[in-house]
Amino acid sequence: MGLIGEVLLLPFAPVRGSAWVIGQVVREAERIYYDPAAVRAELSRLEERLTDGEITEEEFDRAEDELLDRLEIATRGSAGTDDGTAR
Repeated sequence: MGLIGEVLLLPFAPVRGSAWVIGQVVREAERIYYDPAAVRAELSRLEERLTDGEITEEEFDRAEDELLDRLEIATRGSAGTDDGTAR
């Protein structure tokens, strides 16, 4: 983009900067959410909660299914892309 275009779009710089920051935050949150190590740790804590009687078998099954879905997405996505997200 030329100098004139940059000058004309200067008032929108805060919006473009905010969009970039939001994009970075979303990418980092997805990376953490789908991190296989974090999902496995959550599975371990979930099993401890079941063993300690804090949750029922039904609650365990529901939460375990969600975590296993996340783990599947993480392993499938990391095999196909560099950033670990499914595309």
